[in-house]
Amino acid sequence: MKFLRGFDIEVIKFTEGIHEIDFKIDDTFFDSFEDNELVKKGNLTTRVKLNKGANVLEMIFQIEGTVQLICDRSLEEFQHELVVEEEILYKYGSEEKEIDENIIMITRDTPKVNVAQLIYEFILLALPAKKIHPDYKNELHEIEDAEGQYVYLESQNSEEEKLTEENTELVDPRWEKLKNLKKKE
Repeated sequence: MKFLRGFDIEVIKFTEGIHEIDFKIDDTFFDSFEDNELVKKGNLTTRVKLNKGANVLEMIFQIEGTVQLICDRSLEEFQHELVVEEEILYKYGSEEKEIDENIIMITRDTPKVNVAQLIYEFILLALPAKKIHPDYKNELHEIEDAEGQYVYLESQNSEEEKLTEENTELVDPRWEKLKNLKKKE
């Protein structure tokens, strides 16, 4: 990942209270990530609501817009709308480390926090597991609705075919003798 300086939040400059920071995400943002295989293009806005307290920074990320995906079925490109809201807590501590997936420890003298990687991960996590073009969505729902159900199509002559098959089968003479014994009783 190339370091994206435009996504730095200079937390040391903010006073205690609530602040809002907006970021614009476009194709150059996605190009900055080397391991990016899922999203190459997009047009999103991210609003970070920063609530700075005495011992904690609470950041709520609201991401809205569209990303360009490739359909798993047809390999056609299509626009997929995303609406994401995630929260991250930055707690002040003795060292910088990730405590939990939603809690990160930073030192009190940390001047700025870069949120580019977080925004990128939030976008990737919001992508659907099956990327299906909107033109094929109805087909997918029909297949999912019918999943586990079997449809048997019988021809009009199926009854006749069964009868002729029974008559034409060669009967083992031993079974025939057993049937005759059963009839006698």
